[in-house]
Amino acid sequence: MKIYLDCWPCFMRQALSGARRAGASEAQQHTVLLETLEQLKALARDATPPEMGNHIHRRVREITGDRDPYREAKREATAAALAMQPRLETVMQEAADPLETAARLAITGNIIDYGAAETFNLDATLERVLGAPFGIDGMAVLRRALERADRVLYLADNAGETVFDRVLIQALGRPVTYAVKASPVLNDATLAEAREAGIHQVAEIVDTGCDAMGAPLELCSQAFRERFDAADLIIAKGQACYETLSEVDAPVLFLLQAKCEVIADDLGVETGAVVAKPSAHLAARFGP
Repeated sequence: MKIYLDCWPCFMRQALSGARRAGASEAQQHTVLLETLEQLKALARDATPPEMGNHIHRRVREITGDRDPYREAKREATAAALAMQPRLETVMQEAADPLETAARLAITGNIIDYGAAETFNLDATLERVLGAPFGIDGMAVLRRALERADRVLYLADNAGETVFDRVLIQALGRPVTYAVKASPVLNDATLAEAREAGIHQVAEIVDTGCDAMGAPLELCSQAFRERFDAADLIIAKGQACYETLSEVDAPVLFLLQAKCEVIADDLGVETGAVVAKPSAHLAARFGP
């Protein structure tokens, strides 16, 4: 997905937020903002939003010397999500359709996104996502794909969201490989945050081989690309995965909330919509 002009204010907000979370001085914050503007001016027309976001957060880390400005935010998000585990377990015990409910819970966790907003409400989001109709409903495609898949590659998004992902992993009924970022970027999950959520108890954890948001394959390691190319089914969480993989020819199911108007417009849904979108490849193989 390309960058739209409406993305520019969001990039500036991310730059300032990231710099402040890293404890940047006013002069450093000024530098980060000026460099962000220069990078925006130089963007290729086919650049994706995560490419810009990667540049912003990498420069914040370089300028401030803080390799993980969102470490405390990630701890807090994981703790908040873990505190909801008893409720998630009750929801699953009462579910008429465990797979769909687990997918909705995984999508609920996608609200934990400091790239899109500075705050979130997990309780309110849980109620909304459980009751909302899908903006794009790919559950039938997922069910048919699972009948053929020996193993699932699951692309993680944010820390804390990992707790909700665990519920879906357990509901898939297939061995799962869970791919996190190789090192910190924004509030994306790395190995440490995945383990805090207990993912290692239900899936094999690997990393993408890079610190880029989403999964830009040209930046990922050869080992990850081989896993990606060999996967029978890929579940890709969050907006950044959609932004980087929406035009890739692969068996991907995108699970996310359309948290901004740009993503919503690109998907053809309302802002805030609950989305389970099969890629063209997946829909062609397992669609109606």
